[in-house]
Amino acid sequence: MARIIFITGGARSGKSRLAEKLAESFGGPLCYVATGEARDAEMAERIAAHKARRGETWQTVEEPLNLQEVLREVHGRYKAVLVDCITLWISNLLFRHGTAEAVLNEVRTLIKSLAECQTPIILVSNEVGMGIVPENALARTFRDLAGNANELLAEASDEAYVTFSGIPLKLK
Repeated sequence: MARIIFITGGARSGKSRLAEKLAESFGGPLCYVATGEARDAEMAERIAAHKARRGETWQTVEEPLNLQEVLREVHGRYKAVLVDCITLWISNLLFRHGTAEAVLNEVRTLIKSLAECQTPIILVSNEVGMGIVPENALARTFRDLAGNANELLAEASDEAYVTFSGIPLKLK
């Protein structure tokens, strides 16, 4: 079974830097599966900063929805694959499918496909449930869905970390 590493934490907590460091410990070449899309200037700047930090050891594959398919395609071609981020993937799926249960079914399918991968996989996800309760139903649905998905993915992982203020804490 592949080595599955799950990393969560708040916004700007150091999740991606930790994930990149762990991936680089496997050697190169490395694959970065990006689920975010540059739909505005601010997001484009974030994506550019991430790409610049990674350097040439990494190949980036942009895929907002079909993670299972991408993991099958890159399987065995890299020393490690980093998926950043699960939270954006969940958001993309929620807007496509419209229901939390459909999204959780996609998460369960992803977990099954992870077991088939020989390449180490590092999953990055935001911890969105530690703040105030959102005022609208969609935001509450998303918060709960992200929490449920994180729980499933952390359980399926071999290692799990949370980052706070740039400091990682190994959970398992």
